[in-house]
Amino acid sequence: MDARVVQETAGPERFILGFGTSKIFLNNAALQTNKTLGPMRDAVRIVRGVLGGEPFDYVGSTWSASVPGLQAEAHTPREVPPVYVAATAPKMQALAGEIADGCLTPSITTPAFVRYTCEQVKADIDIGCTVVSSIHATDRDKGRDGAREIAGMYLANKVQNIQGSADTLLDLAGIEQDEIRPVAEAMEQGGRLAAKAKVTDALLDKCKPIAGTPEDCIAAIEEYRDAGCTHVMLELWGDDRHEQIRLFGEKVLPHFRS
Repeated sequence: MDARVVQETAGPERFILGFGTSKIFLNNAALQTNKTLGPMRDAVRIVRGVLGGEPFDYVGSTWSASVPGLQAEAHTPREVPPVYVAATAPKMQALAGEIADGCLTPSITTPAFVRYTCEQVKADIDIGCTVVSSIHATDRDKGRDGAREIAGMYLANKVQNIQGSADTLLDLAGIEQDEIRPVAEAMEQGGRLAAKAKVTDALLDKCKPIAGTPEDCIAAIEEYRDAGCTHVMLELWGDDRHEQIRLFGEKVLPHFRS
């Protein structure tokens, strides 16, 4: 229902439907489970079937559905939007390559993890990468300041909530647990700004943010593109985000449209 409403509001060709398994949500809701591939396959199949508007019946390994078709006079989209699967673990990435139009990588994605993802997906689909980002017109340090804050939050999250598949992400970035433990401890004791103070320049560099001046951001995006990223998603943080959006739109995006 939410997907249908957003699709109708956004209009043609502006809506992408993403599916993901939130380990943080599962932990907080005491619903932790290792069974994610079957539910993901069923969810994608069911939502695609229902959004198509025709009568739909499906029996899956986890979920089933029997939904009548839309009435002919119903004013609502009947196009099935592109479906993307958010995936960190290799089996989920492989499933994205099998059933989805795109695969979405997690925050703290790096070019090395993009190359790893392409190897797991093994399909010609969109590789969408969520990348820690911030920008300033002239000051590199100020441009990296917002990225430092959100990198601290995500690094702490990787320690506190996500194990296993996140280890590969950190290993490929060359980030050691000893480097991020102070960040996680600061987050627990003092919150996001305290964690930010523990993110050194060296640690931030390993996170490979799209951050700094417009020239820095262009160079970073090119590195991600060369690694196989076909869809950059900016995880913007820091002060005056409306101005940051303007800078990305006016000073960075034209480089990739030319």
